[in-house]
Amino acid sequence: MSTIKLPKKFVSQYPHQFAAGKKRFLSGKRILPSPITGRESLPDLINHTFLAYNAARLQEGCRLFTEKMLARDDVTVGMSLAGALTPAGLGSAAVVPLIKAGFVDWIVSTGANLYHDMHHAMNLPLWKGSAAVRDPELRRLGVVRIYDIFLDYNDVLMRTDDVLRQMLVQPEFQKEMGTAELHYLLGRYCAQFEEQTGRQDASILAAAYRAGVPCFCSSPGDSTIGMNIAGVELCGNKLRINPSIDVNESTAIVLDAKQRRKKTGVVLVGGGSPKNFTLQTEPQIQEVLRIPEVGHDYFLQFTDARPDTGGLSGATPSEAVSWGKVDPNQLPDAVVAYLDSTVGLPLLTHYALAQRKPRKLKRLYDQRGAMMKRLTRVFFANNPDAPRQG
Repeated sequence: MSTIKLPKKFVSQYPHQFAAGKKRFLSGKRILPSPITGRESLPDLINHTFLAYNAARLQEGCRLFTEKMLARDDVTVGMSLAGALTPAGLGSAAVVPLIKAGFVDWIVSTGANLYHDMHHAMNLPLWKGSAAVRDPELRRLGVVRIYDIFLDYNDVLMRTDDVLRQMLVQPEFQKEMGTAELHYLLGRYCAQFEEQTGRQDASILAAAYRAGVPCFCSSPGDSTIGMNIAGVELCGNKLRINPSIDVNESTAIVLDAKQRRKKTGVVLVGGGSPKNFTLQTEPQIQEVLRIPEVGHDYFLQFTDARPDTGGLSGATPSEAVSWGKVDPNQLPDAVVAYLDSTVGLPLLTHYALAQRKPRKLKRLYDQRGAMMKRLTRVFFANNPDAPRQG
């Protein structure tokens, strides 16, 4: 067989004017990864082989999180949790380690995630199952299905509800409060349950309680926690959830960071109401409270929602700029990875823990009073004619 020698330099066959300026498009990382050996660390695998499409977006998100959001202690990181993550084990596997490392400073979650989180705190088992089953048979047998996860109706759901109601009627719950305080109090009991069962780090609520991480729920009535709160209210329980407390306290977290010339970032796991509640802190500051501000500095989202249907779950960071949710000058520091959160979140967690040392806990829950005083002071400083009532 003859040998064909490659030229030392390829010469374009097109006229020179077509080549002008093309270097800036052809100067990124070359796509020619080394063969995978099975001996790579996960960060090396992501950095060197996740080079295109949503693999590249995942790599960019991992690097944004570790190299910018976690690079310094002065970035306040909020995380939203939507989708059935805790039934799938991602609370104990991913969220709890991020909380303990100081990589997540405040959380907005669906109530369902925090309700199912309590199963793990109480050491009530959920089982790997299959979606290819007959649901009428499951109903007859008392088995509940969350896609391919199975749990017992009586021994898990009903037992969790019984214990939850015992907590909700305790004296410390007999007042009006926001969901951050509600979940802090529930987390204190969940921490006790972990100690009783000997299975520490099973529960987001317990970890958040220990770390002083506020956990908000954007739709507190839309979960079994809210359903049980409504149930005990019929019996005369005095617990009342005030959503306005949540709006103000979450906004105070962001404003406090900005007023102290710090940065803020968001990690949005899924979309839905938790995503909106996490991001609406900036419109609340700018649009409602009329305090000059420019939006969050860093934005990372895992989602499988399309942007063209108009839903918030698929809304892009550039669209968020138009609402003041994201700083337009920081838009390059905004990444959306279109992939299942159950894939993206564990990879992000491993990558971050492998690349970064733990940060000092901010314990924002303990600072709620001081941050609310700052919010009120700054609001009236920017709105001197605002009516004061009461």
